[in-house]
Amino acid sequence: MNLFLELRRHGRLAEKRNPMYEKNRFGKFWIYLGAAFWAGYLIFFGTLFAFGFDGGSVEPYHILNSGLAFVLALDFLVRFPFQRTPTQEVKPYLLLPVRRTRLIDFLLIRSGLSGFNAVWLFLFVPFAILTVTRFYGLWGVLTYCLGIWLLMLLNNYWFLLCKTLLGERIWWVLLPVAVYAALALGIFLPEEDSPVLDFFLNLGEGFITGNAWVFLGMLASIAVLWFICSRIFRRLIYNELNKTEDTTVQVKTLSEYKFLDRYGQVGEYMRLELKLMLRNKMCRKSLISITVIMVAFSAIIAFTDVYGRDMNNFWVLYNYAICGLLFFSTLLGYEGNYMDGLMTRRESIRALLTAKYRLYAPALLAPFVLMLPGVAMGKITLLQSLSWMLFTAGPLYFFFFQVAVYNNQTVDLNAKMTRRNAGTWMQNVMGLVVFALPIGLYYLLLLPFSETTTRWVIAALGAGFIGTSNLWINNVYRRLMRRRYQNMEGFRDSRQR
Repeated sequence: MNLFLELRRHGRLAEKRNPMYEKNRFGKFWIYLGAAFWAGYLIFFGTLFAFGFDGGSVEPYHILNSGLAFVLALDFLVRFPFQRTPTQEVKPYLLLPVRRTRLIDFLLIRSGLSGFNAVWLFLFVPFAILTVTRFYGLWGVLTYCLGIWLLMLLNNYWFLLCKTLLGERIWWVLLPVAVYAALALGIFLPEEDSPVLDFFLNLGEGFITGNAWVFLGMLASIAVLWFICSRIFRRLIYNELNKTEDTTVQVKTLSEYKFLDRYGQVGEYMRLELKLMLRNKMCRKSLISITVIMVAFSAIIAFTDVYGRDMNNFWVLYNYAICGLLFFSTLLGYEGNYMDGLMTRRESIRALLTAKYRLYAPALLAPFVLMLPGVAMGKITLLQSLSWMLFTAGPLYFFFFQVAVYNNQTVDLNAKMTRRNAGTWMQNVMGLVVFALPIGLYYLLLLPFSETTTRWVIAALGAGFIGTSNLWINNVYRRLMRRRYQNMEGFRDSRQR
């Protein structure tokens, strides 16, 4: 117990002692404001569901309980950008006289007790108070909310397992895909009663009535997943720290990208970036993951009616913006490993930033091509896809490039399980802005203009930022150089040794 309390105290101290702590206070304000907004949003939906599901032949909590599978799937997806595996905090303790097994187990317990697992209670608590109390009283509300928390705790360990395995081999993506595909088949394939919906309906009923067997089953399932995570984490951390990775794979062909010679110094940095993304194991896995995501969303947009016309706007934008989130969320983070060398050459950073933009702006053609079937199927329009592509390459990339001015956190090129969190609060804020700003601007422009005119205005804004890219890249470069010594110090301090 003392070790667990000490680890919690170290986690709080690590945030305060981080070099970015003072700079991130303004960013934290917006993060907390956003968290309060989403809490209020969930409370609103919980109240809305309580009244919206009322009046039918079944009770409202029966309807919501049957849809718990959808809540779990959404919770699983939401965790990816916000939750990191506890094994990223193991490395500082490995030289101390603490058993590695106990350390991992306590970190897993701390992950289970994280407040992130209680977020959905903002939806279920008001819903339960309005619907469950009339039949089961406050005791039913208490047991129901306890059961929902245990369900999210189970989902927490399931997510940690999938994310860890996915970091090792990209093909492990088939595990969650197979599980959620099986759930989808169990929900939509039967013409009458769905076994999946009935299972979650009975599970929720067991929570409300305080069925001891249901709670024991949940605790047993959590214990099994916790044990599996613990065993896998121990093995993977041991392999990484002892450098037992397979090094027998040889590169059979080497491309020097001779066609980039015509672009001079910018071409050299474009060549460096291509080699980084295609030859480094971690970067290549990220690239494959993002490709899988783009293909999946493009297929959903083209061949299903899951999303309405308004939601299609968001997913089309997401398909483009996800490229920027991958390429620029830690802009110059990889270069932090050798930033001292880059700074020895005059204006090399300017050429590097220009190379990144010239390389990744045309990369948006990939999701554009992937969504052409959606255009052919009439799910989205060609102007809609083109306008969001230009807007992403223009204003959104402009916002992403601002991260380069303030980022001074090195991203390790090799560490996977034990790497530290490379993101900052400012980068998280930027990630929220690039999704909220375009959609907000779109609906704002719809007030005075028609939909077609709005799309042309968005496309024109994107073209304007693209045409003036040299100007704002130079501005980013000048501001970065004014902070270069401060940033270089941060890059050195955050390198893993």
